[in-house]
Amino acid sequence: MPLKVLSALDQTRTQYYHFKATVIAGMGLFTDAYDLFCISPVMKLIGRIYYDPKDGNPGVTPPAIISTTVAIALLGTVIGQLVFGALGDRVGRRRVYGYSLILMIFSSVGCGFSICRTRTCVLTSLCFFRFLLGIGIGGDYPLSATIMSEFANKRTRGSFIAGVFSMQGFGILASSAVTMAVAALFNKLANHDGGDSISPLNTPEAADLCWRIILMIGAVPATLTFYWRMTMPETARYTALVEHDVAKATSDMGRVLCDFDLDTILEDTEALHQSVLPPPPPPPPIYNYGFFSREFLRRHGAHLFACSAAWFILDISYYSSTLFQSQIYKPWFPPANHVNAYEEAYNVAKFQAIIAVCSTIPGYFVTMAFIDRIGRRKIQMIGFFFMAIFLFALAAPYDHYWYNHTNAWYIVLYALTFFFSNFGPNTITFILPAELFPARFRSTCHGISGAWGKVGAIIGAIGFLFASQAKNRENVQSGYEPGIGMMNALLILGSVCIAGLVLTYFYTPETMMRSLEENEGSGNRVGEISQLSNKIHKFRGSSLDVSHVMSDTSRISSSGSFFINSPRSSSA
Repeated sequence: MPLKVLSALDQTRTQYYHFKATVIAGMGLFTDAYDLFCISPVMKLIGRIYYDPKDGNPGVTPPAIISTTVAIALLGTVIGQLVFGALGDRVGRRRVYGYSLILMIFSSVGCGFSICRTRTCVLTSLCFFRFLLGIGIGGDYPLSATIMSEFANKRTRGSFIAGVFSMQGFGILASSAVTMAVAALFNKLANHDGGDSISPLNTPEAADLCWRIILMIGAVPATLTFYWRMTMPETARYTALVEHDVAKATSDMGRVLCDFDLDTILEDTEALHQSVLPPPPPPPPIYNYGFFSREFLRRHGAHLFACSAAWFILDISYYSSTLFQSQIYKPWFPPANHVNAYEEAYNVAKFQAIIAVCSTIPGYFVTMAFIDRIGRRKIQMIGFFFMAIFLFALAAPYDHYWYNHTNAWYIVLYALTFFFSNFGPNTITFILPAELFPARFRSTCHGISGAWGKVGAIIGAIGFLFASQAKNRENVQSGYEPGIGMMNALLILGSVCIAGLVLTYFYTPETMMRSLEENEGSGNRVGEISQLSNKIHKFRGSSLDVSHVMSDTSRISSSGSFFINSPRSSSA
């Protein structure tokens, strides 16, 4: 029968600890967004410091270096998601959780130090520490989502996992705010010391300290949450279903959830053990199939494909449009040869903050408000559809109108693509893998899905960073080569979103208002288990049709998906 502790978790009311867990789990995503978005203004500063001016323009970091810096962090994220995702199922969510946070703190500080002051050494060191940072961030994805999904009740589970993911929006905002504040401070001090010492073609030596401070501040939020991560209990679902220690799972939840009726649960457990049911024969193992098996492929293969493919498709579009947004804000800010290094970094961060406040964060909040009302599948389809619409609206008239007449409406359309990526697949692809798979595979499957997403991000970040450049060399940004043009790049991205819409329609299931055990797929026997539970409770204390119940018990146990009176479980 279903474990009472899990049923109680599904029915418990929303309370303070759920919000606390959201913030604690979300700090990894916060750090992820901080480091992803602060790298754009940082690379502007590095270009001016370590590369010589050319043709009257300030130094620019070559696109190959930018691509390498971005790609190596994303590659680390892929590795982190796969490794920490698997460890989360084998060692435990909480035990591995602290290791990923320590790695993020260490590598964030390391990115700022970058050991030396020569160009080659600085860039090599920066890439190394960003690779380690990517591993830590990648590990945080499956662990954060899985922990939140296993703590939350089924009525508001979607909102709380979305709340964890929404910390990315605040990470973007914090990244922009810190960059603007640090750049403005350094600019003020430089001008105070002597205005002639800083100009578009003359970057002061202090700028080398500026970008290091920006990167190292990324370690602060992760450090502040380290204690709370270490004191979090293991999730009840992992303890009960993987470690088979139901008493400990019940005790842990009673410690952190104030309305968790521990006494009633234990009384029911004792009463069940004293029922007239004779002891069943020795049961088979709870599960008789492994991750690399045909049975896993039959039960969960389609869901793993749907989650991985949707995340892959989404990140191609999301990361590419994020990383070539410099071409979007180009008409709205002075060109590089009219501002100094600090002012350029300030303007890049300012634009990112505007997009975050006007579209990114509202998208997260709208998802949190509606995800448990209209469902995950519908939101993902809505997001992909409108992302495609707005990308096509940007693309179709780009060469003939937008290129020469960029106005506020262009920024609005661009911002709406971010709104519907977050009120859409960017959030849902993070949530679904944490809801669809069995407890012993949940973190692993989330890591695999996320890893495919970051593979798509590498394609989008590297491919479209070059591809979006203008066809004519005279219109190409300094340091880049001609590409296919913004119009064609946007048309491709819109088509990619249409592919995501079709994939969601045919392959993505709905998980709203269902327990995690019910969401495991048609291969499990949750329905039969629930019926057996009802029979036991109905006949407890009265004449019990033992043969009928034992028939169901034997039938369910033979499936290998659940069993009753496990030697390692005090309540099942």
